[in-house]
Amino acid sequence: MNRKAVGAAFAFPFTVFLLTGCVPQQQYDAVVAENNQLKAQLAQSQAEQKFVEAGDLLFPSGGFQLSPAGQAELTNNVVPRLRGLQNAKIVVYGYTDNTPVGPELQRQGIPDNLVLSTRRAATVANFLVSQGINPNIVSAKGFGDTHPVASNDTPQGRAANRRIEITVQGPGAATM
Repeated sequence: MNRKAVGAAFAFPFTVFLLTGCVPQQQYDAVVAENNQLKAQLAQSQAEQKFVEAGDLLFPSGGFQLSPAGQAELTNNVVPRLRGLQNAKIVVYGYTDNTPVGPELQRQGIPDNLVLSTRRAATVANFLVSQGINPNIVSAKGFGDTHPVASNDTPQGRAANRRIEITVQGPGAATM
């Protein structure tokens, strides 16, 4: 085989390869549109909605049982937004300030802020379930005083740190 024939034998499949790698603009645009749609669906499924409730509103000072005002707050402002969610994940996080728990709480089996925050989160989670929220998607976790949002050096800062955060993750969170 001469050089010209070898070159032609190589060039023809290479040219066919290049041409088959090209796609019409319309087909390309359709693939891009589908990709953007999938990205939007993924973003929605990974969305998160968060409700922050003041601990002083939900609980009596130094307590872990919901106050009547706390029950009303959850019933009127949070439960309606959570009702009907099935494929989402609802996590109730509890936080405290850094003031040590008092003797009254210690007599009730609450030795420290971590346990107090966990009990408060569990109380809210149980209340949500009692109001018709799917128990299979609700969980609770306490962090004690480990994630402050303000300085514990002032009464206002300590009050801001005593909080409950209710997060909704997954489908439905973005449309709440």
